[in-house]
Amino acid sequence: MNPAIELIKIDKSFGPVHANRAVDLRVERGTIHGIVGENGAGKSTLMSILYGFYEADSGEIRVNGEPVRIRSSADAIEAGIGMVHQHFMLVETLTVLENVMLGAEGGALLARGTARVRAELRRLSDDYGLVIDPDAEVGDLSVGLQQRVEIIKALYRGADILILDEPTAVLTPPEAEALFGLLRALRAQGKTVILITHKLHEIMAITDRVSVMRRGEMVAHLNTASTSPPELAEAMVGRRVLLRVEKGARAPGAPLLEVEGLSVADMLGVFRVQDVSFQVRAGEIVGIAGVAGNGQSELLEAIAGMRPVAAGTIRFEGRELAAEDRDPHELRRRGLLHVPEDRLRMGLVPQFEAFESAALGFTDDPAFARGPLLDHGRMVEDLAAKMEKYDVRPPSPRLKTSLFSGGNQQKIVLAREIERGPKVLLIGQPTRGVDIGAIEFIHRRLVELRDAGVGILLVSVELEEVMSLSDRILVLCGGRLTGERRPDGTDERDLGLLMAGVEDAA
Repeated sequence: MNPAIELIKIDKSFGPVHANRAVDLRVERGTIHGIVGENGAGKSTLMSILYGFYEADSGEIRVNGEPVRIRSSADAIEAGIGMVHQHFMLVETLTVLENVMLGAEGGALLARGTARVRAELRRLSDDYGLVIDPDAEVGDLSVGLQQRVEIIKALYRGADILILDEPTAVLTPPEAEALFGLLRALRAQGKTVILITHKLHEIMAITDRVSVMRRGEMVAHLNTASTSPPELAEAMVGRRVLLRVEKGARAPGAPLLEVEGLSVADMLGVFRVQDVSFQVRAGEIVGIAGVAGNGQSELLEAIAGMRPVAAGTIRFEGRELAAEDRDPHELRRRGLLHVPEDRLRMGLVPQFEAFESAALGFTDDPAFARGPLLDHGRMVEDLAAKMEKYDVRPPSPRLKTSLFSGGNQQKIVLAREIERGPKVLLIGQPTRGVDIGAIEFIHRRLVELRDAGVGILLVSVELEEVMSLSDRILVLCGGRLTGERRPDGTDERDLGLLMAGVEDAA
């Protein structure tokens, strides 16, 4: 039987950047095939060629044994290929049904198209358990349900081959498990799934085969059952990778950040953080665990001066921050630095060149000035040095920010904040969308900061990350603290109960 997909000697360059180098890939029908590699290894470029966003400079694509030329996403859809992107392509103000119909209305009489979509949604619900309200507004749905809408869109358009790019990067653990159940159901129905992910435990749990890319080349094709996370990590990076965090015991110093009775409301007056109190001391990492959407984002933003405080006090270096002191720029100048959870919306400007994004918040630095004007040359030199230190790929300060992979965008934000010498670092989702080699680097850098006396408040939906990095763990549920633990005195089940709102009896 012919494979579902064959990519033969695919080559693609963007100016001086050689993204894909004579890549070969074979994906068998009715399987889940993983593709792993470092940020900038060429994975997303390869899948974008398969889905028609780019056209290869050379090489051949075969679908079910037949050569095809894919010059647009319409060509890919015609060939039975669908793609679910890491950042969803949905219109949040439209309903589920309207989003599924969009671009496939079936003529001027929308009533016929609407009836057809409703019938197809019922069928997909029966076949795959894709239960979702067709009349729900997409903006009101959880991230997991929005992803389900993307999958429904692809299946509605006749996809037999489904590409998922970092599908769990924005999902909670229960949502990720639900997604894997869906992928298994799709495989059982004969669909073919190509899964791009940085998370090696997901590769081991869900895929049949895995291919490894490094610096634009395909370096390994392996049966998942015959490999292991250390072997995959070494193939990805080209060296042995430490898959655990190594940190010694440390006695924390004086409190640097003190939060007492803090409450934060959103624009509608709904309290997202309620009566929260804790301290972060010099030389310790305090991790906050919780299902996404339980007040973590609002807590970080309030401390960083980006949201008003409804009640409570915040003290930095022993000094209470009155309302007029909570200016984000002034707080950053004093050493309270912030790596936001959403790098694209809050950490970077995608349309800017990378050197401009890397200076956001610090454009008044005399080192960047030439009289009253910004000295772009100095800004480029500054980022070039940081790119080398943080292994940002490609190391091109003048490349538009949007053209870097998500993991390399994250490294630019981290370099900007960490290299400013923080006293307290607020960091949200530090390794979201980041490859295994970069995760090792980021974790090591955070431990170095902690050992140098920096206080770190860490928010992550990855329980393993929180448990391995933190000296103390706080758990948020519904905007309230439900418990505090030491990493050596808890486990995922215990934390999971606290995350579900089971109050700490200790």
